Amino acid sequence: MTSVPTPIPSRTQYVLDAIKHRILTGRLTPGQALVETELAAQYGVSKTPVREALKTLAGTGLVVVSQYKGVTVRMVDADMAREVYDVRLLLEPEALRRAVRRGASLDTARDALTRADAATDTAERSLANREFHRALYLPCGNPLLGRMLDEVRDQAALVSAVAWATDPSWEREAAEHRQILRLALDGDADGAASALHSHIASFVRRAFPSDTEPHPEEGHQ
Repeated sequence: MTSVPTPIPSRTQYVLDAIKHRILTGRLTPGQALVETELAAQYGVSKTPVREALKTLAGTGLVVVSQYKGVTVRMVDADMAREVYDVRLLLEPEALRRAVRRGASLDTARDALTRADAATDTAERSLANREFHRALYLPCGNPLLGRMLDEVRDQAALVSAVAWATDPSWEREAAEHRQILRLALDGDADGAASALHSHIASFVRRAFPSDTEPHPEEGHQ
């Protein structure tokens, strides 16, 4: 046996990337059915690459396979959002702290922030924001930590897409991104990690408020 992963055929990868892009930019909405024959016709491929792409998307948590409903885009509720963001809160600030402490280059994060600021639509902005966050945690020096965060990355983006559809709060988040990057570039590892923690926590609180949490004037970030 070998541990080398089997490469995804190019047609499957093409369909996978296309469907994922449409889900993460809100063009395919939670609960929407994904029919193999329709997708195959749409992308000009047989049903096999579509089936394999949907299987991969199910593995990353973006779609759900049901015996009765078939394949649908995963629904986003408060419990799902909090679970995903809880993992991010536990891991992502620490990954950034380590990246700053080891003097890792943050040029990729800076470039992603520039692309997000220049974005002309939600899809571009969403993809650039994903790259910004990944560029902060990936150079942490621990490949396993990076892979763990990669595993929840798609689900976090799905939560963001749903939240933005009802409350487009990206201007506030862009300002927070600039502050995080500024602290990181200044070499303030703890300050950058704290700002990132507040950024992630405040987003999920705004998008999916809990009845048990204090009102904004009662608590603090």
